[in-house]
Amino acid sequence: MSTTGKARGADLARQIVVLSAVSFMLVAAVVGAGAFNSTAVQDQQGGALDTDGSYLAPAGPAFSIWSVIYAGLIAYAVWQALPRQRANPRQRALGWPIALTMALNGLWLVAARFGTLFLTVVVIVLLLAALGYAFRIAVITREPRGGVLDSVLIDGVTGLHLGWVTLATVANIAAWLTTVVPAEWEQGADAIGIAVLLVVAVVGLAIAWRSGWRVTPAIALAWGLSWLAVERFTGEPQSGPIGVVAIIVAVVVLLPPLTVSTLRLLRPGGD
Repeated sequence: MSTTGKARGADLARQIVVLSAVSFMLVAAVVGAGAFNSTAVQDQQGGALDTDGSYLAPAGPAFSIWSVIYAGLIAYAVWQALPRQRANPRQRALGWPIALTMALNGLWLVAARFGTLFLTVVVIVLLLAALGYAFRIAVITREPRGGVLDSVLIDGVTGLHLGWVTLATVANIAAWLTTVVPAEWEQGADAIGIAVLLVVAVVGLAIAWRSGWRVTPAIALAWGLSWLAVERFTGEPQSGPIGVVAIIVAVVVLLPPLTVSTLRLLRPGGD
């Protein structure tokens, strides 16, 4: 990708901050996975963050998407640190916001390990807002893109991160509410869960629409919803109605952007 303008001191600082943020995130992730004799995330907070922590928690395999997101963020951090990216207008616009999402990602793991369940809710809501902001800049910025690598490592990875954290935020809030609301509320769990999933459908479609029908947020969101359905059918607590609605919502949020993206690829001269 060609760059415009001359590199400034702030450009080097941005590159260093991005590398520092991804390093912090990875260290937090390793500790959160249970390394160094630490407690794994799903076992922290009294097990509230485990797959059986609420009616809106996805099954364990859903979390494998973090491997893809982390790999993408590492690749982005290395790529943006190259000298030719230093004065790139796209990097100037997106480096700081993406660094913030990495830092908040790691901070959530710190909050889960050393803080309270409510603090994890606060951090993940901030992370969701930061991702929404970063993704919005990525898709509306007027600076020219640098081909496939730019699209994958900026739009694609940020979109996956946003889509997954959208559902993770719902699960995190549900886990917290499960620990604080009266036990009698469980009688209305199906109705509440379905209502929340309908809101997720609206949010997922809104993200797709506002981003020009980018497909990566929808892929991550549909992935999480599908595993949420699996957990409700086969795990605890079970809920057939929530499982069915989760599948429907997964199709609803994925089909429109997937259709638009496919049509663009099939169109002569489409990309």
